[in-house]
Amino acid sequence: MDTQGGITVQRALELPGLRSGLPEVVAGADRLNRTVRWVHAGEVPNIASLLKGGELLLTTGLGLGTRPAEQRAFVRRLADRGIAALVVELGPRFSRLPSTLVETARAAGLPLVQLHREVPFVSVTEEVHTEIVNGHYTLLRQAEEVHRRCTEALLGGGGVPQVLGILADFTANPVFLETADGQLLYAAGPTAVDSGADPLQVWEGLRGQREARESGPPANGVLVDVPGGGHGVGSVRARLVLLGVAHPLLPVHRMAAERAADILAVVLMQARQEEELAARGRGDFLTDLAQGRISADEAPAQARVLGFKPGEGPLLPVVMRLAAELSPSGNWAVLARAVLEELASVGVPVLLGVRPVEGRVPLLLGLRTESERTAVADRVAAALRAGVERAGLGRAGAHPPVVVVGVAGGWAAASAGLRHAAETATAAQGLHDRPWYDARRLDIDLLLWRLRDHPDLAAFVDRAIGPLRDHDKTSRPPLLPTLETYLAHAGRKAETARELHLNRQTLYNRLARISELLGTDLDDPQTVLALSLALRARRHAS
Repeated sequence: MDTQGGITVQRALELPGLRSGLPEVVAGADRLNRTVRWVHAGEVPNIASLLKGGELLLTTGLGLGTRPAEQRAFVRRLADRGIAALVVELGPRFSRLPSTLVETARAAGLPLVQLHREVPFVSVTEEVHTEIVNGHYTLLRQAEEVHRRCTEALLGGGGVPQVLGILADFTANPVFLETADGQLLYAAGPTAVDSGADPLQVWEGLRGQREARESGPPANGVLVDVPGGGHGVGSVRARLVLLGVAHPLLPVHRMAAERAADILAVVLMQARQEEELAARGRGDFLTDLAQGRISADEAPAQARVLGFKPGEGPLLPVVMRLAAELSPSGNWAVLARAVLEELASVGVPVLLGVRPVEGRVPLLLGLRTESERTAVADRVAAALRAGVERAGLGRAGAHPPVVVVGVAGGWAAASAGLRHAAETATAAQGLHDRPWYDARRLDIDLLLWRLRDHPDLAAFVDRAIGPLRDHDKTSRPPLLPTLETYLAHAGRKAETARELHLNRQTLYNRLARISELLGTDLDDPQTVLALSLALRARRHAS
């Protein structure tokens, strides 16, 4: 049995029934991998009109005719009908097949087999049909297994990306979900390392192929409708596209796609699912770029597929990270739409994605010149925060989102900048709120965050400011805020007093008490450096 779950001509010849007839392939030996859909036996001249294609035709040759012209016409009609193979049993009619018959079959590419011994055709028919039915049953089991895995993924909290990933792994090819009018919603590739080109590169090629063909499914693919896009019967909400890039697509892959489409139809009934999928697809691209899974050479073409067409100027990476209490479970589409609408006023090309698992919103912006960086960052940060408010996530008492702006540059710099900004956004949580942070100015916080699980970091914090922490647990006023403000103002007492709303003498008394508890001199540069690091590290030290 072949991998398509049917039966090839080669396999049919290997079964006991035909094998007992001592089969000899006299034409079309290179086409024995054709799939046999059915078996038919007949002896009438016009038998081609009774066939639908894909049959294995068994005959003793009585309907072949006696003249070469009749024999040529007989074979050509069968080839035009698309049968899988012609099997002729030698006997009273032919002791050997006529050369006209053989030559015509070769020219038509039709497998032609002669049997040197008599076989009961009914036994051959039963045997081959049993194989075909078993093959279809195997296909159904494989497709149902994919359906089961997709259902389990959804019940386990997964979504459309997980379903498409399962289907991509099963087919060993890229899988796409597109809107009814052909716009990409999400692309998934198999996890195998030898799976061929990146899905977005494949999609760009597919788009060009469709423009050339104007309509219809791709030449090497499968197109399956996801129902439910309207009120009418047969309405289409989206389409599932499978492409045979690394490996050929088989009938079982279509069956699995049809079952997956039923699952996707249910998921997409939820509001704004298509918008969230598109945003997650962009987020996956930006994350792959940040992690180096997409090279700087490949990135521009793939970004164009996602609608991002910056000019010749530098790219500005930005990452917004939401606090845990703000993460919009199941409502990322609302956030993405609100932020994009706010960003429309910024006036530069924007590629925005979402990463629900990490609670991040990564962006790339196209600048005209690097001198625009600060002004654009101000507008983008304001738009991001306004989008969070519009999405209903600006709850009272919640930590505000952290916006980190990376270094502007080309695609290679954008890759490193997105990665740096994403890590820095995590490290910056808990700092004094600012409209946005410059990733370059938070390298110390990032380093401390990376050392967060190291026991020496906690020991260092305890040695440096442990006495103040112990004091603040039992006594008033707390002294850690005073020290933190004092160091933030580089030891300038007048500015520190103004920010803390203290008179100078009260501040001097607090600073003296801090020096006493710590046993240090707050005018010593090394002491100031150690205390500054300890105060920044205490957010991360376990």
